[in-house]
Amino acid sequence: MASFNRIGLVARVASDQVRESLLTVEQFLLSKGIEIVVEQVSAAALGGDNRAISSLEEMGASCDLLIAVGGDGNILSTARVMAPFGVPILGINRGKLGFLADVSPDEIEVRLGEVLSGDYTTEEHFLLEGEVEGHDEVPCALNEILIHSANMPKMIEVELYVNDQFVYTLNSDGLIVSSPTGSTAYALSAGGPIMHPSLDAIVLVPMFPHSLNNRPLVVPGGDEIRIVIGSDTQMKAKISFDSHLEFQIEPGESLLIRKKPERLVLVHPPGHSFYGVCKSKLDWASRNTNR
Repeated sequence: MASFNRIGLVARVASDQVRESLLTVEQFLLSKGIEIVVEQVSAAALGGDNRAISSLEEMGASCDLLIAVGGDGNILSTARVMAPFGVPILGINRGKLGFLADVSPDEIEVRLGEVLSGDYTTEEHFLLEGEVEGHDEVPCALNEILIHSANMPKMIEVELYVNDQFVYTLNSDGLIVSSPTGSTAYALSAGGPIMHPSLDAIVLVPMFPHSLNNRPLVVPGGDEIRIVIGSDTQMKAKISFDSHLEFQIEPGESLLIRKKPERLVLVHPPGHSFYGVCKSKLDWASRNTNR
């Protein structure tokens, strides 16, 4: 187990609750003699000028661990920057579901104490990257890459290729290309399967397909996926990465998706279980212990 000597803090300080938890984390780490650096937007929201302040990129090059306070959205945005640096992330949940941020506010000191003492596990998650025709940038997503109609809910036609093999032509409101991490997010609400984070696979989930034969498709994680907008489509489409970065794509243009080489590393306190998280967050039925 690695020791953590310099820890970065980042938060979406949108509420007093998030600010309170961030302060709790900061004070606990300081009491343990840990060197702390705070992301610049988070530091500005906290106030005061006695904190070491840095950008996410600078933190990635200098920190041993990053603690993200907020919801899964905070981890998503942080992961896209931090993955190339290999810095592990521990999430403090101040959001709604918290599939990725799994430390509750009332357990901060206990769980951080366990992690600092070396009692933790790590879990790797791969990201997806996409090349959008006509754009030089190659953005990435931890959850999903989504292609959909640009202006209003309306059917679009796309051609799907996997490793340059034609799969089918899809008429639908859009197509979700999800990693295992994203299988419990937008893809789940669209009828996709729940995938364990350790799986090396990608799921493609049509959104409201015109044909009932277009079902979610799971392909190997190493496959290359190409999506081409139908040239006869009379409207533009948009591509979004984790509902964050967005690009416009014209009829006849394509999107190329593959697994990103660098991975996100999440730190979990002892006792973490993916199935336990699903049971808690998705309200799965409990086993009847009276039988």
